[in-house]
Formats: sequence, structure tokens, C-alpha cells
Amino acid sequence: MSRKPKQIAIYGKGGIGKSTTTSNISAALVEAGYKVMQFGCDPKADSTTTLRGGEYIPSVLDLLAEKRRVDAREAVFKGFGGIYCVEAGGPAPGVGCAGRGIITAVELLKQQRIFEDLDLDYVIYDVLGDVVCGGFAVPVREGIAEHVFTVSSADFMAIYAANNLFRGIEKFSSSGGALLGGIIANSINTDFQRDIIEDFAKRTSTPIVQYVPRSLTVTQAELSGKTTIEAAPQSEQADVYRALARHIAEHETSKVPTPLSQVELREWSASWAEHIVRMERADRERARAVA
Repeated sequence: MSRKPKQIAIYGKGGIGKSTTTSNISAALVEAGYKVMQFGCDPKADSTTTLRGGEYIPSVLDLLAEKRRVDAREAVFKGFGGIYCVEAGGPAPGVGCAGRGIITAVELLKQQRIFEDLDLDYVIYDVLGDVVCGGFAVPVREGIAEHVFTVSSADFMAIYAANNLFRGIEKFSSSGGALLGGIIANSINTDFQRDIIEDFAKRTSTPIVQYVPRSLTVTQAELSGKTTIEAAPQSEQADVYRALARHIAEHETSKVPTPLSQVELREWSASWAEHIVRMERADRERARAVA
């Protein structure tokens, strides 16, 4: 009898490092001996490229555009360590709903029992953080994912996207939607960046799962079309991703966050802006005193 895989959704603002983080989680999980599928939910269909040496794969919507009936297995490709790679895809730029590919792809794979037939341990959904779009909200709204994690830096727009996700989780939680596992704090290299993301997490009653520093090792790996786990397995950054994957694998209890209102978020960000100005002024005064 096939197992029911643990289904995880990783959300985040475009460009925040969401796909990089997701792919390294997948690579670390398969390295640890798990059977993993990475399910790309970005219309650009580029979530799984670093799992396949930089190679793009046809998306579910690409295949459906060619023929009316598609065997879902045609959309499943193998990547690093045997990871199953799927891309939902999306319409041409400026045409249609960007989230439609997610709805279509999930329904196709569920109808044909692909998750069960592959006997997976984990399905990892890589999803853009714009939950105002119905398609991108599917993993949360319909409870397809059991646990949701968000990748966020200390930048305001990344935190804004994370807070929007929290609002979506809060809204759908009463009707069986997915719950929040926590924040993956990405590109955190200074104390004040850490302080900002920790303060946001505290105010929204959200745990921080892992701190991931910005690293040239990641850039070098991606330029060669690989994850850090594959390209630099002995690096400190690879060990950071392995620790994150262990947290994801062992995570059991998620919760409903307490998002900030628009007014609260703006007031919170303004207070941090003022604090940073005071820090910079104090640094300049200390430098002048030393000179």
C-alpha cells in the first residue's frame, strides 16, 4: 500500500531566493534517502532547473497546449539524486491567469494518482508569494499542502509578501486550509537584518525555522546549473541547507499566524526606518570622534 507523502509549500516574493531554497531543500532530502517531488508553481517554469543541470522541462500547460489528453507521467522528469521534477507552467505574458497552471497541474496529477504511484515521501511546492491570485492561493486555500513556509529577507517588500501570505492562511484556516510552519530567513548577513526579521516574526507569532546567509557559493552553483548541495557538498552553505531540510522533515505542528494589518505593517516599517537612521547617525559620530 502506497504512503501518503508529506506535502510542503514554500512561498516567497519573486527574486527572494525561494526557488534556490526549495531546490536545495529537495536536494538535501533526497541526499538523506527520501523520495522527493519538486512541483514548480511559477509561470516561468524555472523552479527545477538547478536540479537538472540548468535544463528546462516542458510544463503541464505546455503539454496540454499540444494535445487535449495528457498522461501526467509525461510531465514528470528526474533530476539530481532521482528527484521527480514537475513544472505547472503558465500562460504567455500578459495573457490569462498566472495561477491557472497550478490548478490544472495539481488536478491532473491527483486524478491520475501520480503522488501515490511514485510512493513519495515529500512533495515540495515552490509557489510565488502573491496569494491574492486564486491559483497561487490553491496550496493554502484547499489544504493541498499540510505545512506552509515562507522565504523572506529583512527587506520591506519580502516582509510585505510574507504578511500577505499570513493573512491568506488566517482567512482559509477555518475551512481546512494549510497552516504556517514558519519563516525561512534568507540573505541574513548583519545583526540589524536579523533584528528586523526577528521582530516581525515575534509580532506575527511566527517561528523562524532557519537563517540562511547570502553566499557566493550559491551564486557559483547556480551559474553552473546546480544546487549548492550538488555543486559544493562540502561547503558551509550546503550544511545550512541540510539543517533546514532536517527541520522541514521533522516539522509536525503548524499554526495560524497573527498577521499585521496594513496600518500596523506601515507603522512597524516606519519605526524600523527611523531606528536605522539613528544607527547610521551614531556610526558617523563615532567615526568622526575616532578621526
